[in-house]
Amino acid sequence: MQLDIAFLPFRGTPVGQITCDRSHRDYDLCSINGPTLLDPRAATLHALDPTNLNPPTTSLKIRPYPRKSDEDAMSSVQEFNLTSFPPKFSCGVTHYSPAIVFSAGGYTGNFFHDFGDGFVPLFITVNSLFSNQDIILVISDVRGWWLQKYVELLSRISNHPIIDLNKENTVHCFPSSIVGLVTHGTMKVDPNLLQQPKTLLSFHTFLENAYTQEITTQLTNRIENARPRMILIGRKKNVSRVILNEKEVVKAAEEVGFDVVVFDPIKNSSLSNAFKLIAASHAMLGVHGAGLTHFLFLRPGSVLMQVVPLAMEGASRSCYESPGKDLGLKYIEYKIEAKESSLLEIYGNSSLVIRDPQAVVGGEWKNMHLYLKNQNVKIDLSRFRRYLREAYEKAKRFMDIEG
Repeated sequence: MQLDIAFLPFRGTPVGQITCDRSHRDYDLCSINGPTLLDPRAATLHALDPTNLNPPTTSLKIRPYPRKSDEDAMSSVQEFNLTSFPPKFSCGVTHYSPAIVFSAGGYTGNFFHDFGDGFVPLFITVNSLFSNQDIILVISDVRGWWLQKYVELLSRISNHPIIDLNKENTVHCFPSSIVGLVTHGTMKVDPNLLQQPKTLLSFHTFLENAYTQEITTQLTNRIENARPRMILIGRKKNVSRVILNEKEVVKAAEEVGFDVVVFDPIKNSSLSNAFKLIAASHAMLGVHGAGLTHFLFLRPGSVLMQVVPLAMEGASRSCYESPGKDLGLKYIEYKIEAKESSLLEIYGNSSLVIRDPQAVVGGEWKNMHLYLKNQNVKIDLSRFRRYLREAYEKAKRFMDIEG
């Protein structure tokens, strides 16, 4: 297996040397191979080489968030300076474990991006660069609610206290440092790019270890369900892509044979409780959107049913269909017809918005705003029941095997 240089930042690199790999479309990755002093007030990492009294002056900059070509995302990501220039300060706190420095800015706050730009890349980075997890997380652009919401995941990644640069004034020193996160693509873990092969299934196991203390609790919940449980991901009325006839959809799913639970995720909802609910279920249904990211909590063999609004085929494929299959889920897609979109009432049958959404979008994400922010769906129940029956058969088969 040929490994990219980004995954071997220290091997063969002289002590004290600063290196940056900028060859990837989505991320930059920099490292200091040796003692590092972090000045949080200046967002600067100094390479300290006690064996070289006159090191050549090096200064490199990086914004450590894995969407470097996305100007909107990167505009809220703090820039760091890596330099060999001698620091003006001495160490306030000395650590004996290396640091991973990254940003919780960008699109953090959107549940899909929290995982797609955050925890999946962090999982990849840790498993790419370190033989163990004796690392210290140094995070910029942190919001308090984020630390609280994801405390279980962060504590599984590192046993050390997190250094929140929003609140830090103390100078810290580390034996070495990595700045940036590695990504393999949208919600993807490529085992061929890791020293110790991992997959999205490995990430699911990581989530399970973080969120469940006793697996017997889940098993008991599964056995008590006489009918396969379907989680319907709700969307609030003040956002788009709402199922306008949600009550009728729930009734139709129940008539097919599901026990339906409507799950309306909110920013401060307990992910531990969500994981236990979803991991004990057999199917998930939802319109394309951030809430569907909870598919990561489903067990392999469960059913993932995605409702795809107009113009969203590509995003639906990359965000949920492809990773859902990588996770071992039984994927079912319900692509709405024009008559099921609320845009029909606004623009009419003759509009290009309805007749040819791809022409309107033109391959530019910025042109998706119309379909992302202004479109709701009213599902054709007659057509939808056929898909529900398929989902039920797969979910019931899975329940019988697992039960």
